[in-house]
Amino acid sequence: MQGIRDRVAIVGAGCTKFGERWDAGLEDLMVESAFEAFEDAGLSPQDIKAAWLGINYQSYGGLRGSLLAHALKLQYIPITRVENACATATEALRNACYAVAAGIYDIVMAVGVEKMKDCGWSGLPVSGPLASTWVEPEAPAPVQFALAATRYFHKYGLSPEEGKRTLAKIAVKNHHNGSMNPKAHFQREITIDQAINAPLVATPLGLFDCCGVSDGSAAVIVTTPEIAKTLRDDYILVKGLGVSVGAKQALLNDWYDYTSFEETVTAGKHAYEEAGINNPREEIDLAVVHDCFSITELVIYEDLQFSPKGKAKEDIDSGFFTLEGGLPVNTDGGLKCFGHPIGASGLRMIYEIYKQLQGKAGARQVKDAGIGLTHNLGGHPGHFACAVSILGRRD
Repeated sequence: MQGIRDRVAIVGAGCTKFGERWDAGLEDLMVESAFEAFEDAGLSPQDIKAAWLGINYQSYGGLRGSLLAHALKLQYIPITRVENACATATEALRNACYAVAAGIYDIVMAVGVEKMKDCGWSGLPVSGPLASTWVEPEAPAPVQFALAATRYFHKYGLSPEEGKRTLAKIAVKNHHNGSMNPKAHFQREITIDQAINAPLVATPLGLFDCCGVSDGSAAVIVTTPEIAKTLRDDYILVKGLGVSVGAKQALLNDWYDYTSFEETVTAGKHAYEEAGINNPREEIDLAVVHDCFSITELVIYEDLQFSPKGKAKEDIDSGFFTLEGGLPVNTDGGLKCFGHPIGASGLRMIYEIYKQLQGKAGARQVKDAGIGLTHNLGGHPGHFACAVSILGRRD
C-alpha cells in the first residue's frame, strides 16, 4: 500500500492572532487565516476545488460546511465539516491531503476555527452523556491530567517537589518561546518560582501548568508537488500522517495508567513508518505537541520516542527540548501560550512547522530545520483521539 509520503505539498498557510478575540466572529477569523494563506500561496478562493472545515463546538452543528463557504464566498464547491476532539484541525488536513493524493482534486484547503471565549466553555464541550449511563465519576481535564501527573511521579520515583519543578521547566520553556511570537495569546516570560508557586488548579498542576482559553483560526492550502513547483520554491511536503482513536481502553483496562497514552504511541508509529523515520530522537528536528497541561507534554516526549520511558526529566533538565537543544519542542509557545481553540490548534501547529521549515520563524527559528512533527491528543476521559503529522522540506 502506498502511503502519503511526498505525494502532497503545502503551498500556503495562514494563522490569526490567538487570544480573546472579542473583535472578531467566526467568519472574521476564518477570513483572516484563509486570506493570509491565499496571499502566501499566490492563489485566490476561486482556485480552491474542495475544502475541509475543522470546528468542534457543537452549537455549530447545523451549519456545517456553509460556515466556510459563506465566509470565503466559495462557489458551490464540496466542503466537509470534520470533528475529532482536539485532533479536529489535523483531521481536516488529513482529509485534504488524501483527496489530493487520490487524484480527486488538485488544489484544496483545510481551515480550523473556534471561538471558545464566547461559548462559556473552558475546554472540550460536552452536550450530554456519550453513549453512557453516566455512572462514572466526573473527571474534568485538569483533574484527569493531575491524576496522570501524580501517577507518573509515583511510577518513576519523583518526589512531589521534583515533579513540580520538572513541570515548571516545561512551562518556562514554552513561555519563553511564546514571548517571541506575535500571534500568541500570552507573550511574556515566567520564572521557575512563578510556575511552582502559582495558584493550584488541580494538585499538583498550577495555573502555569494549564493552557488558556482562546479564540483563533488557521488554514493551509494543499496541492500536488507538481503544481507546487509552479507556485513557489519553498513548498513543504507531507511526509507522514497518523491518527489513532481509542475504544475506551483507558476506562476499561487497569494497565492504562495515564503515564502513557497508547493513542499517541500508535499514531506516532504510523506516521513514522509512513515518513521513513526510524530514530525520532535523532531524525526529527523540531516538534509542536499538545501541551494542554505540562504533564501531557512530558508524557508525549516518551510516547513519541523523544525520550526513553521514565527519563524525560533528564532531557528536560539538560535543555534538550529548548530552542538551542537537540530537539526543540513547542517553538511557537505551544498551547500554553496560544490557548486551545479546539478546532484550530492542529493547523496552528502545522503553520509553525511550515514557517520553521521555510526558515521564516524569526527570532525563534530552529537552525537547519528539515523535518518537523505536530501532535494532538484529545477527547473526554477515556475517549482519546490522537493525530500526528510529519512535514519536510523538499529534497
